Amino acid sequence: MNKEAQVQKDKMMNLRTILVAIGITIFALAILYKLVNLYFNGKKYADLIAQNTIKEFIIEPSRGNLYSDDGSLLATSVTRYDIHFDAVAPSKNNFDKYLNPLCDSLSHAFSHSASYYKEAFKNARRLKNKYLLIAKGLGYDQCRRIKNFPLFNKGAYKGGLIVEARTSREYPLGAIAHRIVGYDRKDDQGNVFRVGLEGAFSKYLAGIEGRHLKQKIAQGQWKPIEDSDEIEPKDGYDVISTININIQDIAHHALLAQLEKYQADHGCAIVMEVATGEIKAISNLGRNQQGKYAERFNYALGEIYEPGSLFKTMSLVTAMEEAHIDTTYTVDTQKGVISFYGKEVWDSNRRGYGVINLSKAMQVSSNTAIVQMVHDLFAKDPKKFVGRLNKMHLNRKLGLPIVGEGTPYLPQPNQKGWSGIALEWMAFGYGVEMTPLQVLTFYNAIANDGVMLKPRMIREVKQWNKSVEKFDLEVLNSSVCSPQTASVVKKVLENTVKYGTGKSLYSEHFSMAGKTGTAQKDYSDKSKLAYVSSFAGFFPAENPKYSCIVVIHNPDKSIGYYGADVSGPVFKSIAQKIYTSSLLIDTIDDIEHPSPQVEKSYQRYNQIMEKYKTIAPNVVGMDAMDAIAIMENLGLNVTITGRGKVKGQSIPAGERIGGRKSIHLTLL
Repeated sequence: MNKEAQVQKDKMMNLRTILVAIGITIFALAILYKLVNLYFNGKKYADLIAQNTIKEFIIEPSRGNLYSDDGSLLATSVTRYDIHFDAVAPSKNNFDKYLNPLCDSLSHAFSHSASYYKEAFKNARRLKNKYLLIAKGLGYDQCRRIKNFPLFNKGAYKGGLIVEARTSREYPLGAIAHRIVGYDRKDDQGNVFRVGLEGAFSKYLAGIEGRHLKQKIAQGQWKPIEDSDEIEPKDGYDVISTININIQDIAHHALLAQLEKYQADHGCAIVMEVATGEIKAISNLGRNQQGKYAERFNYALGEIYEPGSLFKTMSLVTAMEEAHIDTTYTVDTQKGVISFYGKEVWDSNRRGYGVINLSKAMQVSSNTAIVQMVHDLFAKDPKKFVGRLNKMHLNRKLGLPIVGEGTPYLPQPNQKGWSGIALEWMAFGYGVEMTPLQVLTFYNAIANDGVMLKPRMIREVKQWNKSVEKFDLEVLNSSVCSPQTASVVKKVLENTVKYGTGKSLYSEHFSMAGKTGTAQKDYSDKSKLAYVSSFAGFFPAENPKYSCIVVIHNPDKSIGYYGADVSGPVFKSIAQKIYTSSLLIDTIDDIEHPSPQVEKSYQRYNQIMEKYKTIAPNVVGMDAMDAIAIMENLGLNVTITGRGKVKGQSIPAGERIGGRKSIHLTLL
């Protein structure tokens, strides 16, 4: 090689060396840049890694229990446990040593064999599975037992045991009282739905969420990093409601039977304690697409309707308070029809009642008498009539904690909605709108000597045995009327049951007071004309302990639609069951001197229930509701014809029931 060629070769070598040096320098600078960048942005990258591999999970707290007034559960949270196994965590020595006894223990606890578990654990160990499912939905005792199994008793790090708790809400009463008990749920979009007592008092029941870090492992699964929680959840408080499960059960089944009998669309029944305003039962039943009745909507609190004749009691009280009249005030019913501005008001008795006083008018539920009375007294000054209704709190919501209370409507003079016949139509319950509970709150005030109480559904919030908050009675209106007026109206309502439109409900064994209501709905289109049948009142009449309202919509007109026939029997059966079966009325004030009739009825009922299990008892001569209850407790479906006491039974007394599923009772 000549000298020139050697020089050329050296130049090429130098160039390559320079290029390599430049490349190394650039690479070094790049590394340096990354190091500097990592130094100044290390937290950012660490957080990014943590987001992908470590995540903070919410731990739902145990929701507080919802109780009835006697401490029975209406809603409770049940904790369930899922068990997984981290096959990588145990040392080889521990895994080999405890595998057989662990598998033996699991085979005794669950349905699989020891060999099944042994194969599963070995495969998990070989595949480095950190999240092998062992069992799901275990109770506390089962979970505690598994924690003591060989290997698992060494915990998460040495034994590979992973325990995850989750809670589910359970409702011991099932479908009964479903709407008033309610729920608190969140859908997939994050929308929250709060219904009934569960929703209204969720701030007490819900508790405070905890936090727990988990690490991402294979196949999108997450494993807890530590045994203990990062932030412990705080369980919710317990809430004691005013609902009485016995009365709720009575109301539910009485309402259901009548809805089925009259093939009605829907209805509700409410029972309130007069002296305290405590709601003891709310039943809401509507027909579903399958034709069955279920608690689909809270009609009692949320549905506004024209109360019809139930409003006549409010008109009577207003007239007595504002015009200072009494029930001897007389009105001419004018052969059962009167007219205002071309609009006619009819009585169900198309011949009319002649000249009658207001006491008689209420007993026979005369539309013409009540409307004429209101027209004569207030036509020149309707503000006086409506003003008194407003003072009685009838134009305002009750202010209940439960979401969805309907807004009442009373036309106001000189405002939109007022017309030439608004006053007269209001007098007998048309052109006004109220919810069943709003109507009952007024009737409860009459029973309570004129004091209107806010309906109360919660007594107390507790943490274990410690009281957190108490809910005392709240007065909405200290005097919707004078005690004297209330006393007179109570007697009028008692006589309505004894001698008037409610006389078919009268029983000499226990007293009731109330008003029937048969209101037309959709009356603007005769082809769609339907009815709302209702009954509101209280019992016992002479010393009211409970008030009650029953409202049934769209009964089959071919079967019946009058309030006394459709809703009245539900009211009576509720009152009768509370009065005779439970002895709640007499035991409250006079436990030493119970009613002889009630005592006799109760003793006979109890004797039959204790004696007869597989043989049909003799129920002839018993009240229908007691006889029905006895037969249903024997597992029989009961059908009836007639009304009153039992005069015949399809399965003779003393005969074995055997495989029979139903019995028919013939009533007087």
